[in-house]
Amino acid sequence: MDEQDKRIQEILGSNHDRNIQNALKYLDYLKKAIKRPCHLTGSEDFPWEEPYVPGGWDQKEYEELKKDNPSYKDEYELVELLESEDGDEEIFAKVKRIKDEKIFEIGLSWLKCTASKHMNYQLINDYAVWHDNY
Repeated sequence: MDEQDKRIQEILGSNHDRNIQNALKYLDYLKKAIKRPCHLTGSEDFPWEEPYVPGGWDQKEYEELKKDNPSYKDEYELVELLESEDGDEEIFAKVKRIKDEKIFEIGLSWLKCTASKHMNYQLINDYAVWHDNY
């Protein structure tokens, strides 16, 4: 078991399958552990951006859509962590975009800290690995 698996097991116990109960445990843990301010950006292009990023779709349209939609290239400040309203196993981050202060709710597994040396970086990365791989 590597160090990351050990940290995840410390949070969730021996059953660390991805399910709603474990997502709620993880949410409670992260609400207590994450230090503020917490600045985030996308870990990869968001689903709505996928047709635009490789350059196949209209780039002017993409730039226009980014005014009202969150982009993986934007920087955000974490406002709060939220439980999924749909009973999903995802934790959502309510974030404020730095450049215009627009508020969005984005799945936490789609985000990463902007500062790789900050303790929040590891916390959020561990969550994303759990969400994507368990």
